[in-house]
Amino acid sequence: MTRQEARQTAVAKAHAYFVSGGFEEEFAEAIACPTCSPESDPARKQFQRYFDDIVGPQLAAMGFERSVYQNPLAGEVAAAGPFLVAQRIEDPALRTVLIYGHADTVAGMDADWDEGLTPFTLTRVGERLYGRGGADNKVQHWIAIKALRFVKETKGRLGFNVKLLLETGEETGSPGLRDFCERNRDLLAADVLIASDGPRLQPDRPTVFMGARGAANFELAADFRDGAHHSGNWGGLLKDPGTRLIHAIATLTGPRGQIEVPEWRPRNSLTDRVRELLAACEPLDDPAGRLPGEPEIDPDWGEPNLSPAERVFGWNSFAVLALELGDPQTPANAIAGKARAVCQLRFVVGTDQNDIVPAVRRHLDALGFSDIQVKMDADDVAMAATRVDPDSPWVGWARESLAATTGKSPAILPNLGGSLPNDCFSDVLGLPTIWVPHSYRGCSQHAPNEHLLAPLVDEGLQMMTGLFADLEAGPDFSAAV
Repeated sequence: MTRQEARQTAVAKAHAYFVSGGFEEEFAEAIACPTCSPESDPARKQFQRYFDDIVGPQLAAMGFERSVYQNPLAGEVAAAGPFLVAQRIEDPALRTVLIYGHADTVAGMDADWDEGLTPFTLTRVGERLYGRGGADNKVQHWIAIKALRFVKETKGRLGFNVKLLLETGEETGSPGLRDFCERNRDLLAADVLIASDGPRLQPDRPTVFMGARGAANFELAADFRDGAHHSGNWGGLLKDPGTRLIHAIATLTGPRGQIEVPEWRPRNSLTDRVRELLAACEPLDDPAGRLPGEPEIDPDWGEPNLSPAERVFGWNSFAVLALELGDPQTPANAIAGKARAVCQLRFVVGTDQNDIVPAVRRHLDALGFSDIQVKMDADDVAMAATRVDPDSPWVGWARESLAATTGKSPAILPNLGGSLPNDCFSDVLGLPTIWVPHSYRGCSQHAPNEHLLAPLVDEGLQMMTGLFADLEAGPDFSAAV
């Protein structure tokens, strides 16, 4: 069998696995394992179950060796869950790929799902496959594991070495992952990271990205006094924490969300090459391709004079995630004593991560808001911004492989709009990083009714099978891509 014949056979097996119902039958077990949080003993047992009973047999059938490692921050950070490392070394002289995924999910939110749906039962409705953790991130690493199986079954070997790293704390900022990578450089040594997370640019367009925006959460608080006081007796005499906090927040951006803190405006992020890549990603919001549940982009929001793609992939954005002041259902006629807001900055390379919160303090002080507290939770892990060279031979190789499988031109993004612990692989381990997502923006991850799109799963299985079938030959580093 020629290499091309083997590739075609393996890709056909991946497609047959999906259309026969094999995927849904096996993946239902992954959804039924509620790996929601690493913060309690019962939850940790679910992670062990996921490693031993769900993922473990899949890996064992391909000859992987598996070990579970304690998190370096275990005992210090509640969300510091364990790591699974599995490896299949066919020949140390061959290329080695590191595959990453996370087994943890956000909470089930059981009571808020639509009638007939429940978070821990895989349920198909039309082309949607509902279940907590399906899109984020179980199906993403499941597809990679199954794709490896189809290549090995077809060829009798992979033709490269594989190391798989599954963590259990990504939804809480990946505590301990960077430390684990630093302490285990030899264990995790590879030539490239190939992983999957996040959404495609458009549901029908294969996507490759090489990094991610960072994320930093912080709290603003107006803590003026204990208790509340009658607004008739004290209105006009007591400083209102809600009013002060709202005015302070309003100084961080303009009325359309444009960044007003000078240090938050990235430097040298929108290079000519990045703009060229993002121009090929427009229109970002195509009404003809918008699926139910996907909101329409607001054209008058965000940094002026930037395209939608540039705003989300090449610039920073600020959001107020939560506000706390009284109870809107039963408002009291009183001046509150306290108010607080949880805020977030998503940021690209060219932003000083260590100066994000200090810059807020300087900004508010300069505008007369020294009474507003700015703090970052010690347990809140900020994810760094990363961006690997979009002209790396690995990117060109991945683009050509995906195009050969799908007949489509993949979108090439400099980085994801969301955040991932990619710095652990690009900075700590020094790897080129190739991310191939299998979800879409309307998948309701982190919300009730999280779901997969069946056509994306089918195509994702075929794409990753083709990609791994092509890895034995790998990219030609002597050729310009």
